[in-house]
Amino acid sequence: MDFPQLSNNIQMTHNLLQNNAMRAINQNITARNWLVGYWIVEFEQNGEDRAKYGDKLLSELAKAIKVRGLGAVMLNLCRKFYKTYPALGTEIGKFLMSRGDSRIIQSLIEKFQIAENENDRIFQSPIEKLPAAKNAIFQTVSGKFENDHETIPIEAKEVVPQVGGDKIFTRLSFTHIIPLLSIDDPLKRSFYEIETIKGCWSVRELRRQIDTLCYERAGISKNPEKLMALVNEKAETAMPTNIVKSPYVFDFLGLKSADVVEESDLETLLISHIQEFILELGEGFCFEGRQKRILIDDEYFFVDLVFYHRILKCHVLVELKTKKFNYADMAQLNMYVAYYRDKMMAEGDNAPIGILLCTDASSEMVRYATAGMDENLFVSKYLLQLPAKETFVEFLNKEMKEL
Repeated sequence: MDFPQLSNNIQMTHNLLQNNAMRAINQNITARNWLVGYWIVEFEQNGEDRAKYGDKLLSELAKAIKVRGLGAVMLNLCRKFYKTYPALGTEIGKFLMSRGDSRIIQSLIEKFQIAENENDRIFQSPIEKLPAAKNAIFQTVSGKFENDHETIPIEAKEVVPQVGGDKIFTRLSFTHIIPLLSIDDPLKRSFYEIETIKGCWSVRELRRQIDTLCYERAGISKNPEKLMALVNEKAETAMPTNIVKSPYVFDFLGLKSADVVEESDLETLLISHIQEFILELGEGFCFEGRQKRILIDDEYFFVDLVFYHRILKCHVLVELKTKKFNYADMAQLNMYVAYYRDKMMAEGDNAPIGILLCTDASSEMVRYATAGMDENLFVSKYLLQLPAKETFVEFLNKEMKEL
């Protein structure tokens, strides 16, 4: 063995075992969330006291279990996960029994006919070879679209090519599954399952392709295979280091949510200095948190800085962007403000306000977000208590020169 072989062997060993570790973490998360959904549905259908809880079941359950990351919104996602992928019970049962966890899946053993003897399997989930399923999907999708880009409803019952449960469970992280749950059309969902697995898409790439109507474009394309080849040339692929930074992974492992968000050194320094700067103003600001995580629909977002203003009796949300002003940033901040107004306001609180700080090498800009505030006088009262825009601009200008 020479030195290049030594370094190559060590790198190969690390990559292999790192991938195995990431896969194990994600399979445990997927198994837990599927089982959570399974038990919720079982209770809703057969629970002795289910009528007592009704629509409040998930909120009451979240209070009772007190598990980090399993709030009412997440519990609802787990329920939807089980209802969308009920056949995963076989794979999850096999996974748990291979680790000696059969005691928690007795109901699965009966429902999915999973033999307790690992070598005596009496039920197997259907597994389609991916290339065959992919070709079948392209043919079916193409039949749903005309060249004028309008969808054609198909009266006959469709036979949707299925991706085997083993591939869903082993090749897709739960973070991948979340955006798939928002797709009601089974054929469309199967298309994205296959393409994500085939192209090793990152979660961000999967969301991007859904948002840019990749499925619909494949349907109207004369050569969908060529289209997907072009898509995959530019696609962002999943990396183990990115998978483990998923908020769902951090929740599962009990780590701090602030560690999920990666920031440049400049952003980190600026946010730290802004936090100190605002507190030093002495205008009633009380620091609540940094990189405060919120869950909207099926996606996590992070607010850079959150304060509570004891004089105004409201939350103040601060977002920093180390770039020129972009209206999308303002829309995002308005979304955060609306979320805090709807979900975080306590009795006696006033509506929250947001501060957007934008900076690049040549300019600084400050914008205030007052989403949902209809009374101009009340907005004016807010602005009288908050630092003037000029104060922020002067501070940012000074910080940029020093950093």
